[in-house]
Amino acid sequence: MPRERGEKKVVASNRKARHDYTIEDTYEAGLVLTGTEVKSLRAGRASLVDGYGFIEGGEAWLDAVHIPEFNQGSWNNHPVRRKRKMLLHKAQILKIHNKIKEGGYTLVPLSIYFNDGNAKVELAVAKGKREYDKRQTLRERTDKREADRAMSARKNMGD
Repeated sequence: MPRERGEKKVVASNRKARHDYTIEDTYEAGLVLTGTEVKSLRAGRASLVDGYGFIEGGEAWLDAVHIPEFNQGSWNNHPVRRKRKMLLHKAQILKIHNKIKEGGYTLVPLSIYFNDGNAKVELAVAKGKREYDKRQTLRERTDKREADRAMSARKNMGD
């Protein structure tokens, strides 16, 4: 099979993360995967709902991400939820580690995708939102949507 070039094929995204957290910084990290995990991802099957990242021993890890077993896999199929190593530069790992150590910050996966044939994960250093922050964000979004509708309706009346 020829390698994909220049395409960004999103496999899974964590849309709830943007609602539950305030995103500070984002990073792109490679993933160390087994063969059956890559095949499951290529089939478009993964879930980031409970996933989180952490730094341990100077290495970045991704845990609790659900990549289902490959259907045509044999007895050596991968475990569904296991901790997977992420590939980041040392400086990025230190920066993330210092931010998380401050307190109140967490490492959240936003999406898993293939970039030039390599599995990547988009990570965010994020701070948890309180309930009133979530309501405020939702209110701002609905206000903007209503204003856009009113503007387009007024524009269409003039035509």
